[in-house]
Amino acid sequence: MSFVTRGSQATVDSNVTVGYQYAADVGPTVLGDDARLRSGTTIYADVEVGHGFITGHDALVREGTTVGDNVVLGSKSVLDGRVTVGDDVRIQTGVYVPPASRIDDRVFLGPNVVLTNDPYPLRQAVDLTGPTIEADVSVGANATVLPGVTVGRGSFVAAGAVVVDDVPPRTLAVGVPATHRPLPDPLDTGNMVA
Repeated sequence: MSFVTRGSQATVDSNVTVGYQYAADVGPTVLGDDARLRSGTTIYADVEVGHGFITGHDALVREGTTVGDNVVLGSKSVLDGRVTVGDDVRIQTGVYVPPASRIDDRVFLGPNVVLTNDPYPLRQAVDLTGPTIEADVSVGANATVLPGVTVGRGSFVAAGAVVVDDVPPRTLAVGVPATHRPLPDPLDTGNMVA
């Protein structure tokens, strides 16, 4: 049976589900200190979120997910189970993160970013492998990152890009399909998270 551990100063609006029991004998839901869950949010059992976790409205965090400290999960965004998210991450409105994805520290995912984990939906049986988004990466609005792709540390993915291949560290990925360019000097910094 699942249970919920709620950190100090955690604020949970009405119409929020924490510890949704999706199966028998599932692990607990752990909310860190100073969590802020807005109405419509659902967090499954067997999820651990760190201190300072904030959601927008109607966010979803499914089972087996671990979220670090000081993470913002925007309205209508989905961490669809067995996802790992680092510290100081900003996930904007309408982002989809599939199972088997990893997001490292200080990552920014712009509005409506889509990460994928199935290269041949309903055509072939394959192991699902989500993308790896390394530390200090920014991904612009409406970009798509395909299964198994690694976006290297400090890279920048332009809005609307479709990333089909690994992006080397400190590289700009632009276009459909994305091509790689040198990172312009103004973007060659780590992400500054307030």
